[in-house]
Amino acid sequence: MQIHLSDHFTYRRLLRFVAPSIATMVFLSIYGVVDGYFVSNYVGETPFAAVNLIYPFLMLLTAFGSLLETGGNAVVSILLGEGEPERANRCFSMFVETAIGLGLLFSLLGWVFMPQVARLLGAEGEILENCVIYGRILCPSGVFFLLQSMMQTFFVTAEKPRLSFVASVFSGFANIFFDWLLIVVFPFGIRGAAFATALSQLVGGGFSLLWFLLPNGSLLRLRPAPIDFKTLARATANGSSEMVTSLSLSLVSMLYNLQLIRLAGDAGVAAYGVIMYVNFIFLSVLIGYSFGSASLFGYHHGAQNHAELKNLFAKSHVLLAVTGAAMAGLAAFAARPLANLFVGYDPALCELTVRAFRIYSCAYFFVGFNIFASGFFTALGNGLVSAVLSFLRTLLLQTICVTALPYLLGLDGVWISRPSAEALALLCSYAALRKYKNRYHYA
Repeated sequence: MQIHLSDHFTYRRLLRFVAPSIATMVFLSIYGVVDGYFVSNYVGETPFAAVNLIYPFLMLLTAFGSLLETGGNAVVSILLGEGEPERANRCFSMFVETAIGLGLLFSLLGWVFMPQVARLLGAEGEILENCVIYGRILCPSGVFFLLQSMMQTFFVTAEKPRLSFVASVFSGFANIFFDWLLIVVFPFGIRGAAFATALSQLVGGGFSLLWFLLPNGSLLRLRPAPIDFKTLARATANGSSEMVTSLSLSLVSMLYNLQLIRLAGDAGVAAYGVIMYVNFIFLSVLIGYSFGSASLFGYHHGAQNHAELKNLFAKSHVLLAVTGAAMAGLAAFAARPLANLFVGYDPALCELTVRAFRIYSCAYFFVGFNIFASGFFTALGNGLVSAVLSFLRTLLLQTICVTALPYLLGLDGVWISRPSAEALALLCSYAALRKYKNRYHYA
């Protein structure tokens, strides 16, 4: 039975609707995780550290596309809720065209300046060489990764959320297969890992683009569209929070790596890399829920259906509380087997990773609410509040914590920085939700 944006949502219907978005984000997170596993176990600790060092910058290249992924989706879903499907399709096509242009531009800049960036991040010698090799191979495929990520949000708005899952499954299994082929069967080392990820991004992004180009029977289809600068500006302003989030996560990850190189050398960067791989999967569940539910909030806000807004808002908070507690418990329990999976060949590094992950896991009590709050205001068209919350959570508070706490607590200060920043950000999220509840009638 197909679920429509206009439906009333029980817990079961809501979970069924967002499940494909969550699954899609989980499979998208597999890119870095699979590369990390194969590189760490079959290539070596130094290439593994190099991948972890340069990966935040590669994610930086696609951050600007998130302007249109979330801000554009909010515009399209609100237009559909207002009963303007033709205008919604024109805007959708314009956003995709603009994203492709941005992706190509930043991929080119990344390829040209990769050596300088790697040095800026603290890479030297063999790590520098591996960073440049891995980064330059991946840069040309960045536009396809951007398209896959962007289209999974629009699949939901087109009422075809399962197709975003199909695209992510194809690309995820392609990444696993090519990593095995190009690292284990044919020992191409870090080059094999980079080509495996690039090919899998081509599969996922190409599938998504082709589906929207062909007749598909959904609410959305790509067609040539002129640039509407006013709508484009509104979408980019509204989506600025998600761009701030993407930029900040990349910049803060670089700052973490610099602190870890200072305090623990390559081992610290490797331990942080293991935490980030697992963190990608856990956060992908929370981000997937935020993306999957955004179209619902945007549609019912556009339709002025306040009763359904309240229903969705209340159910979301219950689901996020349960999920956050479960994630924190699971992360603490699974820290050792996960560390063994990635760095079990080095007992000292494994112990460092276990301790770090158990401290870091406290962040999961808070992070789901913060991700939801930012995405929620974007879905309602209030990009300013969303951007402020994202800036505070992902950049300002984390920068303060990761800069100050290591000087007070040493290496443990790095690991406790994320939970501390998320707890402080939760206070900001609560204040914003309380302030605007009467304007948008969601509580």
